[in-house]
Amino acid sequence: MSILKCSDPIALNLWYAIAPLDEVLIGETAQTILLEQPIAYTRNHTGEIVAWVHDVASGGNPETDRLPIKERYGYFWTSLGTPDADIFPIPEYDEQDRRNIHAASFGVNVSAPRLVENFLDMGHFPYVHTDILGAEPHTEVKEYFVEVSKERDEILATNCKFWQPMAAAVASGGMDVDYVYRVPHPYSAVLYKSNPTDPERMDVIAIFIQPTSQETLRVHMLLSLLDESNDDISIRLFQQTIFGQDKPILENQYPKRLPLDPRAETPIRADKSAIAYRRWLSDKGITYGVIPAAA
Repeated sequence: MSILKCSDPIALNLWYAIAPLDEVLIGETAQTILLEQPIAYTRNHTGEIVAWVHDVASGGNPETDRLPIKERYGYFWTSLGTPDADIFPIPEYDEQDRRNIHAASFGVNVSAPRLVENFLDMGHFPYVHTDILGAEPHTEVKEYFVEVSKERDEILATNCKFWQPMAAAVASGGMDVDYVYRVPHPYSAVLYKSNPTDPERMDVIAIFIQPTSQETLRVHMLLSLLDESNDDISIRLFQQTIFGQDKPILENQYPKRLPLDPRAETPIRADKSAIAYRRWLSDKGITYGVIPAAA
């Protein structure tokens, strides 16, 4: 295997979603980039997905440069290292009455931690997603709780509430929406939000980020919904509209890498999840896609 450009051992040893399973076709080789390393992948004639480090000169060897593979949540995942943990659980994905949809994969010119932090931010709803996920004068981010679990190795934000004019494709009007945020992976996050038709259960939106470099990425979006009234195209278009509004904001972030020094950017109460996330990354020793705090 060629010398890897990423020198962060924690980032190298994580699992990353690379492509939806139904887009990996038998006999067709595709190429992408993970942590600045070109990789190639295909589905062989037995139906098995194979991925390998792709050397520009030789093309790489699917056997000697082969990477580990897991199939989970409708995607295949790989790693450039040797992960010591499994991919984090999303038990709702296996519930039989849910619709599991690959909403989209987007390229974004920003670091993976910046995207996770944006995903956690409710304060931007009325200004970036006006008349969909928020609207003035409903701009207050109410008090919520943040837990950093060492046992589960994740961040959990609960009691998050926000008024939204159109919370989901199935929504027929404005409603107070309950949110729960999970960050179970340095570069992935899972959101649970009120379902407009079933008050006892929650829809799930997950982002799985594939860092292509320290300041660029591909993000894969999974939806696990309780929605029988909309077709997949309508649901995808709704989520793609939301992300399309976020993309220019993200790409104008400066710096593109996330500063971990708590003094680098002024926090407010609405940033409680972001503060916990930065501290969590710092405690882990993550250096890829961030500006580490000064010693």
